[in-house]
Amino acid sequence: MAAPDELPPFDEPFDEPIDDMLIDDMLIDDILIEDILIDDMVNDLRRLVEAESPSHEVVQLTTCAEELASIIELRTGQAPQLIDGPDGPHVHWSAGGQPRVLLLGHYDTVFPLGALAERPFTVTSGRATGPGVFDMKAGIVQAIHAVARLDDASGVEMLFTSDEEVGSESSRRLLEERAIACGNVLVLEPSADGGALKTSRKGAGTFELVIHGTAAHAGLEPEKGRNALVEAAHQVLAISQFGDAAVGTTVTPTVAHVGTADNVVPAEARLRIDVRITTASEQRRVEALMAAIAPVTADITIDVLGSINRPPMPPESSAMLFPLAQRVDPNIEGVAVGGASDGNFTAALGVPTLDGLGAVGGGAHADHEWVDVLAMPTRVALLHGIIDQLP
Repeated sequence: MAAPDELPPFDEPFDEPIDDMLIDDMLIDDILIEDILIDDMVNDLRRLVEAESPSHEVVQLTTCAEELASIIELRTGQAPQLIDGPDGPHVHWSAGGQPRVLLLGHYDTVFPLGALAERPFTVTSGRATGPGVFDMKAGIVQAIHAVARLDDASGVEMLFTSDEEVGSESSRRLLEERAIACGNVLVLEPSADGGALKTSRKGAGTFELVIHGTAAHAGLEPEKGRNALVEAAHQVLAISQFGDAAVGTTVTPTVAHVGTADNVVPAEARLRIDVRITTASEQRRVEALMAAIAPVTADITIDVLGSINRPPMPPESSAMLFPLAQRVDPNIEGVAVGGASDGNFTAALGVPTLDGLGAVGGGAHADHEWVDVLAMPTRVALLHGIIDQLP
């Protein structure tokens, strides 16, 4: 991989001063937004995006982790540690001293290997595009540049994991351990609309129903079969009523796999169900309903797999940290969102957690994912200012 100053020029170079409107009401003590070089950040972002990192693809994840480690060392002067995991290495950096804040993110993406060839990294009209640029490689770059500009980074840690998009099974213990040790967590997930921070999140989980029937010839003797597709239809209708809009609970059947041929009674069906909850009591209620599912059709059995594996992140989790963000930018907003992140895990431990501190842009998980490049300096300054206020 070429060094940053050897990379090809951008479609639109950023060699002009940042518009003063971008720094209105920003109360920055030790850092000027004009001093944050957009070209440096875009170069780093290019390097990360071009190191494809689909979840579960350990070879590519390892390459991306090494590229990320190189960027961190380049910008901070100190190399991070790569911590091996079954789904790829996790990248952990510490400035030393008494831990006081963990900057948390992930470098795995939902995009399959080869997506980069179809949608190469580009910067056009102030927008950066490419697989994973918004969720969440730009947030990682902003975090690195914020930390690099601290006068004293003692107690600051960064942890970027390889498996958030697939449940954080191998990284959860590590990130919870570092969150408890640091006492504060700033999550670099993308911002909400307009750059708002995420002050609370729903809990989330996925269930799977495996319905076991009996195959038979659909034309000659369908009565000898036990139709898993018909049973699945009953279950989908019932499960779709498990939600409660009044308290923000959604239970949504999302994916079905059933049947083998036109003339065969389906012997098996698999249904996946997305669940989002706002309270622990709703988690218990939905989990009880899922556990109580029973077949409607005789001689059919159903296995219920999965769980709600990310607890809710309640508003009180960000009650201490969000005012620090408002001191840096009085116009910053905080919103509740339905999606979950690793911040759900840290908030559930009682560790103060503020989320959505990553990039401004849109299209997370979509082919049109994009980042507002001109907003990157203000996000660096925001993160820098929050960290600077922590004891």
